[in-house]
Amino acid sequence: MAVVATGKSSTLAALSDTQLIALYLREQDARYFSQLYRRYAGKVFAKCISMLADHGLARDATQDVFIKILLNLSKFTEQSSFSTWVYSITYNYCIDLIRKKKKNILIFSEDVGRISKETEVELPDSVILEMETTRLEKVMEKLPIGDKAILNMKYIDDMSIKEIGDVLNKTESAIKMQIMRAKHRAQSLYEEIYGTEPINT
Repeated sequence: MAVVATGKSSTLAALSDTQLIALYLREQDARYFSQLYRRYAGKVFAKCISMLADHGLARDATQDVFIKILLNLSKFTEQSSFSTWVYSITYNYCIDLIRKKKKNILIFSEDVGRISKETEVELPDSVILEMETTRLEKVMEKLPIGDKAILNMKYIDDMSIKEIGDVLNKTESAIKMQIMRAKHRAQSLYEEIYGTEPINT
């Protein structure tokens, strides 16, 4: 995705996402979309690499995501923030890519709720937040991609339940249940790998 040079970059940088979108749709001037690209390319690439775990795939996915954004820009309705909309496109594109690569992949641990009644008990955030970093990384690697993504949204990206719901097109209660199940899965994986060792040693 080429970035168009402009002497008005400082002026463009001061414009909001909504203003840039409106100007681009009205004038079809590539400078406005290029500013959006500069603003979000790094974040989109970071999400792609976290989900795909491959720099080459993430680079290609980032380009494809921005093509999708460009082609669908007129459909942005401002029901959520532009950043949430971009995240939603990025997330769904990566999930589709993963599904195509592994048709039988477990995207979300929907079966967790059937494992035991314990999954109905809410777990504190400390289950995730107090894990030692390298151990947390190992646990996250073994989680289904959907569980990993939703925990990243909640604890790394600090997204609200509503924002996550907008991305996944689910109700807030469904998102809360999904997060709870993902935390249970993370705790179970931790116990499988590290036994009863403290989570923050």
